[in-house]
Amino acid sequence: MDYKDYYKILGVKKDATADEIKKAYRKLAVKYHPDKNPGDKVAEDKFKEANEANEVLGDAEKRKKYDELGANWKQYEQQGGYGGGRGGGGFDTSSFYGDGGQFSSFFESIFGSGAGFGGARQRAPRQQKGQDQEGTITLTLDESFHGVAKTLTINGEKLNLKFKPGTTNGQILRLKGKGSPSYTGGEAGDLLITIQLAPNPRYEVKGNDLYFDQPLDIYTAILGGKISVQSIDKAVMMPIPAGTDSHKTFRLKGMGMPVFGKADMRGDAYVRMVLQVPKNLADDEKEIFEKLRELKK
Repeated sequence: MDYKDYYKILGVKKDATADEIKKAYRKLAVKYHPDKNPGDKVAEDKFKEANEANEVLGDAEKRKKYDELGANWKQYEQQGGYGGGRGGGGFDTSSFYGDGGQFSSFFESIFGSGAGFGGARQRAPRQQKGQDQEGTITLTLDESFHGVAKTLTINGEKLNLKFKPGTTNGQILRLKGKGSPSYTGGEAGDLLITIQLAPNPRYEVKGNDLYFDQPLDIYTAILGGKISVQSIDKAVMMPIPAGTDSHKTFRLKGMGMPVFGKADMRGDAYVRMVLQVPKNLADDEKEIFEKLRELKK
């Protein structure tokens, strides 16, 4: 019976971290899983080897004992290992995986025939959760404001998703059990969907607030008055004080985006005035402005 280099089986260095070992094992488990390689004996053996290597290197105590054994393996083998197993040396050398058991004879010679999967008593294999999957979905500002239902196809499965009003850029929707399947019999991973808001030509979203520009004619800017301002869901008449400068910003309280999960709450809208200079003046209009300029001298 040959010494089994578990580090080589997983393709990691001897100083690999627990996380590196876990990632290497998961990669091999996915590649060689019997469900993906039906009838492939080579893949089946590699899958078992990967499981066995992970069982040792993924357990701090087993890994320590395995590392300490190292080059003394032959001497340990000649002494009969743990003993008390199947056959004279504490293991059955007739088959690498014994009589269809979970682990090889090499493993059982070191840790005993009942030491698989984390202890001296035989227990079911550890079931690891499948990997999470990530994706993005883009909503328009109108969909974010009103809420929307969408149908997505993930891993061949149609999912009906509902996005509440106020769903905003950067939010993450977690769909439990909709990620990658587990290759060790555990529960499937989750699907994490990150929300992206499509750019809008008029409105900018910051948190629950809206920001947008509003054209302001020079006459209202000078004399004051009221103008119609179109926010995201309705128009309002906004009073403009006389002498309003261009880029002056006004707040419309409660006219921003809905607060996610709170149907009766909204952010504010911030309206920036952009002065519009009249073009193509008639001669009499120019004359009036000339007179105004003379009066200001």
